[in-house]
Amino acid sequence: MQEMKQIYYNESGTSFFWRKENEILTDKIQLIFRETGFYFSRHELKLFQCCIEESYILNNCCDDCELKSNCHKFLLKTPCSQIDLAVSMDELNSVKDLVEGTLFKINLNDYLYGEGMN
Repeated sequence: MQEMKQIYYNESGTSFFWRKENEILTDKIQLIFRETGFYFSRHELKLFQCCIEESYILNNCCDDCELKSNCHKFLLKTPCSQIDLAVSMDELNSVKDLVEGTLFKINLNDYLYGEGMN
C-alpha cells in the first residue's frame, strides 16, 4: 500500500499527495469528498474551485429559508465532464473549504520551500 502526505482536511473530506518509494508525488492531488475520490492535477483543482464558485453564486438562496442550507440539493459540476455531484448548500460550503484550503496549503508550501527560501 502506498503512503500519503496529507495536505488539508475538514469534516467532509481530505486531500493528500501519494508517496511512492519515499518520494512525494506532487503532480496530482488526491481529494476525497464524502465517499467520492478525485485525482486532480493542480490545474484541474483550480477548475474545480471555479465550478464551486459558479455553483455558489447560482444557488446561494438560503438566507431567508427556515431550513437554512439543508433541504435542497443541486448539481455541482466538476472538471470531469462525465461527473457532477449532488450537494446541499452546506455540502457546497464544505467542499469549497476543502478545495480552497488545499490550494492555500499547496501554494504556501511552494512558496516556503521554493522561491521564498533564501
